[in-house]
Amino acid sequence: MLEDIRQISNPFVKAITSGFFLSTLVTIPATAAIFLVNLKNESAYKFIVYASIASATVGAVGGLAPGKSKSKASKTTEIETDTTDWKDWRKFVVDRKVKESDSITSFYLRPLDEGLIPNFVPGQFLTIQLDIPEQPKPVIRTYSLSDYIQSGSYYRLSIKREPAPPDTIAPAGIASNFMHDRIHEDSIILAKPPSGRFVLDVHSTQPAVLISNGVGITPMISMAKAVSLLNSQRHIWFLHGARDGSLHAFRDEVNAIAASNPNLHIVYCYSRPNLTDQGNYQHKGYVDADLIKNVVAPEMQKLCGSVEAEYFLCGSPSFMDSLRDGLRDWGVPDNKVLFESFAKAKPKKSEQVQDLTHEEDSIEIVFSKSGKTLNWSPADGTILEFAEANDIYPDHSCRVGVCGTCMCKISEGEVDYEEIPSASVDSGSVLICISKPKTERVVLDI
Repeated sequence: MLEDIRQISNPFVKAITSGFFLSTLVTIPATAAIFLVNLKNESAYKFIVYASIASATVGAVGGLAPGKSKSKASKTTEIETDTTDWKDWRKFVVDRKVKESDSITSFYLRPLDEGLIPNFVPGQFLTIQLDIPEQPKPVIRTYSLSDYIQSGSYYRLSIKREPAPPDTIAPAGIASNFMHDRIHEDSIILAKPPSGRFVLDVHSTQPAVLISNGVGITPMISMAKAVSLLNSQRHIWFLHGARDGSLHAFRDEVNAIAASNPNLHIVYCYSRPNLTDQGNYQHKGYVDADLIKNVVAPEMQKLCGSVEAEYFLCGSPSFMDSLRDGLRDWGVPDNKVLFESFAKAKPKKSEQVQDLTHEEDSIEIVFSKSGKTLNWSPADGTILEFAEANDIYPDHSCRVGVCGTCMCKISEGEVDYEEIPSASVDSGSVLICISKPKTERVVLDI
């Protein structure tokens, strides 16, 4: 009976039922006892009435109190608590390893502790840490999440075998080659929670154009899947460029999404197609602004009544630079063009390069954890570059203010950013990969 009362969702009905139940439990035994002892005792009858009222009151109050049952709401709260508890490195096991093309391999990661993992906004990335035997310290890299499912049970990273970004202490290609050659099913790697601001609002109704080449396709798959699952009425154009079919990863996967979603429009471009590629691509050449103007725009005008859209770019720096310039020349506002790059892109034509640092004097930087106090000058570059030149190697990955891996506490002084950080920066912290000291003395927790 008590379990039945706990399941009542209406608090007032629950209170009345609980009060009546407790009153009955008290009144019936008390009445029976009094009849057996003294049927004509008036004070005894008054006691029964008072006891009944008191027990009913206590029961009603108890019924209004929140219970401990595992309701749907409480389960949701537990899920939110568990997901927000993950702040730092967490162990993941490689559940599957799948070759997607001649150069790209996917890794399906599940938490080793079998606990809950948070879902992510399509377009975000995962930061991983690799313990490579030949390296003096762990290597940190950042990779876009390349899949999207509504119930988060795994993360998928799809990694291209390629050289590491320039100007790093790691030898060329160490992270991607290590993942391809030495990470297999059941391997353990460390990861931080999903992050990043290169994201698509799946609930928006405005058309979106997803443009990629090479491994830049990975966040676009996540975006296309999420919209197809959650907002299939929205028109999405999926433009991807590859040299030929052997280097075109996820073609069948994207085609399957489009087959179930008529509002996902695919345009594949091969720059040097093979004879066996016939029927697998729509255009020979490159994905560029002319293709968008001559192919996508007319179709968008016909289906949506306008050519206004959001543009998402991911790929090689030269590919994105060309598209940004072409879209700008066509009249697309810069705030409608979002891009993800883990390499420095060239500045906009209208941007003027300004040196925000002090040219005349050197500046003192204190690396408190390393116990070094050094004099910095503008020729030394960013704080990260300056630290590495002096045998201090802080954690970092993207070197362009996207991933947030290099964030550290600043206890004294200020910095200037070469560009606005894409990563979220905690209060009292700075990103050293894109910053230079602004004040005469800067103290960092490095």
